[in-house]
Amino acid sequence: MLLSYSSLVSTSNLSRDNALRGKSIFILAGQSNMAGRGGVVNGTYWDGFIPPECRSNQLILRLNAGLTWEEAREPLHRDIDIEKVCGIGPGMAFSNSVLKRDLGIGVIGLVPCAIGGTNISEWRHGGRLYNQLLSRAQAALHGGGGLIRGILWYQGESDTLSHQDAKLYKRRLVKFFTDVRSDLLSPVLPVIQVALASAEGPYIDEVRKAQLEIDLPNVKCVDAKGMKIGHDGLHLSTEGEVQVGQMMADAYAQFFA
Repeated sequence: MLLSYSSLVSTSNLSRDNALRGKSIFILAGQSNMAGRGGVVNGTYWDGFIPPECRSNQLILRLNAGLTWEEAREPLHRDIDIEKVCGIGPGMAFSNSVLKRDLGIGVIGLVPCAIGGTNISEWRHGGRLYNQLLSRAQAALHGGGGLIRGILWYQGESDTLSHQDAKLYKRRLVKFFTDVRSDLLSPVLPVIQVALASAEGPYIDEVRKAQLEIDLPNVKCVDAKGMKIGHDGLHLSTEGEVQVGQMMADAYAQFFA
């Protein structure tokens, strides 16, 4: 039996709608190395190079600044971290790596929320960045449904500037993770965080120690130490961002898939 063109279109649209409703949502949060500075030259422009691991895929969507789902493409944070030039981050490499493993995860929906130059206190409960993250997460769920599968978190470089901030980092980070999980009504929501590869200040060891020692259920840490850093000495290169994204995918597959 032959189907009419309109029937085929309706079937295609229905399949797409079903895929959207079942999408796996990941929140990308933190500061510049999550927002992505891979390929950014002198902080003034992005070189435009997209490695194969970060190329667009129709199964990877992005919630843009207008709270609309669209096919994800680099730079993921281009309309979110608007005060700085964005380049390659870990989000696309993470997503493509997860999909390649065929974990039955379906459509991936990325929710970029990272803002460069922010310290952990700026992500406190009730603050602007915290509220923006919650609003975008809720919009992601309402915009076609799906399930929040995890938070990808890369932050802490700014907290290495002050000994006081470094000393309080662990307590503040634990509170942030606990608060976000509570407000998202998901007390054991998977979190994959990154231990710093570089720092703005002298207290990197204190912050890294705090990150590596976080002991909360379903919080896993991947270590970016040794990843390739760009010419500015602070931000990961494109290669480094890809490696971090793939390490986060490894952690997701190992602990949460």
